[in-house]
Amino acid sequence: MKNSLIALLFAFFAVGSALAQNTELALKAGDKVTVRIAGVPDNEILQISGIYTVSDSGTIKLPHLSNGVRAAGVKPSRLQSDIERSYIAEEIYTRPNITISTDDGGATARTVTIVSGCNRNGPVPYSANLTIFKAIGTAGGFSPFAKPSKAKLIRNGQATQLDLSRYDASVDIKLEPEDQIIVPE
Repeated sequence: MKNSLIALLFAFFAVGSALAQNTELALKAGDKVTVRIAGVPDNEILQISGIYTVSDSGTIKLPHLSNGVRAAGVKPSRLQSDIERSYIAEEIYTRPNITISTDDGGATARTVTIVSGCNRNGPVPYSANLTIFKAIGTAGGFSPFAKPSKAKLIRNGQATQLDLSRYDASVDIKLEPEDQIIVPE
């Protein structure tokens, strides 16, 4: 019974951790991350711990490391282990413990853009469950001159034609950060 309970708790935490990692967004240039370090000499904790900005080249430069650590395209949970491995590989620390946090309301906030066809075109704050129809609702709905049957979703430079003239779950696609919705007028 005790082993079953331990196995159940382990499975619960493993699933929770996996879900947390799946909802994390990869970092991009310009994002700010807070780095906290432990497991190093006390006098170096304040020197390393702080807020870092992901550079245009996609890295963050940390004290004592000869090279920047790749951060763009990396989720914060992965960045933690990458920084720890870098300090260990360069034989600076033997057991650093890194914690990364992001300010989801600040520089790391992501948006979806309503380009045209809604009452309030422009950026819509991204959230994990944002769909096309939710984004259009947030933007005040279709404008009186919109042609929702000729809408387009632009994702990674690729356009997908959509008929949004009536609700259909098959076209209420989950959005990703930086998506653009164009509804001709």
